Amino acid sequence: MYYLSKSDLLQLGVKWEEMIEKIRETVYTLKDGDFAQPIKPYLRYRDLTNRIIAMPAFVGGKVSFSGIKWIASFPDNIKKNIPRANSVTILNEADTGIPACIINTSHVSAVRTAAVTGLVVKEYLQRNQQKKLSVGIIGFGPIGQQHLDMVSTLLGDRLDYVNIYDLNPLDNALVPAHLKEKVNIVKTWEEAFENADILMTCTVSKKPYINKVPKKGSLQLNISLRDYVPEFINYTNHIVVDDWEEVCRENTDIEVMHKTQGLTKEGTLSLVDIICEERLRHTGTEEVVMFNPMGMAVFDIATAVYFYEKAKADGVGTVLAD
Repeated sequence: MYYLSKSDLLQLGVKWEEMIEKIRETVYTLKDGDFAQPIKPYLRYRDLTNRIIAMPAFVGGKVSFSGIKWIASFPDNIKKNIPRANSVTILNEADTGIPACIINTSHVSAVRTAAVTGLVVKEYLQRNQQKKLSVGIIGFGPIGQQHLDMVSTLLGDRLDYVNIYDLNPLDNALVPAHLKEKVNIVKTWEEAFENADILMTCTVSKKPYINKVPKKGSLQLNISLRDYVPEFINYTNHIVVDDWEEVCRENTDIEVMHKTQGLTKEGTLSLVDIICEERLRHTGTEEVVMFNPMGMAVFDIATAVYFYEKAKADGVGTVLAD
């Protein structure tokens, strides 16, 4: 059985185009029904703002692995100078159930999150033919940093500038050297939001605050799920979710919109709808799209398998004794 540490994963690096294609393959596996994914349970105790989530899944198709991610999210960890999220993933051979690999997956989780977002960004780039696009990022922890790397890679020369806002003072060293001329550290979330063609929330916000009209034709990527006031539904033309049953709970913006604004599953689009069925392909240039990903275990397993197979091919990692 393999073990992959964070240093192993960093050594392997990330090729965003490859990783996003792995997510695309998995979306088509969802369309084909060749998967299993129970609703993930939340373990809470003592301080109920903390949670540990079990995320089991089987992914068929080209992935053909089962597994589980066990991820803890303790928001106050940042006050102790330790990561908010920590996780491990176990991969099992699909046909035998034999454990094949254990991965320290905090880094993998961040990559998975950005890769799923990246798939939606690629779909947006096919529809939006502007020569230059602006990006706003609210929250610049590990998730925000991965999203900057991903979106700058996908946009390439089309990237005009990025405005980044975080509640905490930002270390300029977190911005890659090749992007410093295009990145602005701004003082308010409004500055990151107002002129963004692509807006990403990567916060640990407990209550919504985004209450302004978005830029026409923009892509609103609600990655942290608790940043938009429920009335924001009136500013969007299309609301996309990864999985309605997963995302419409735990006080997400989607659940609040469901309870207070009458949003229903039928009023949303899924990743299968927009990727496999191309339901957004003819969207008007001024229409606003909002993506709300709760995080699906199938994508975690697919991402973990990507790193596992790459590690074996490159001779990276540790083989554990039985």
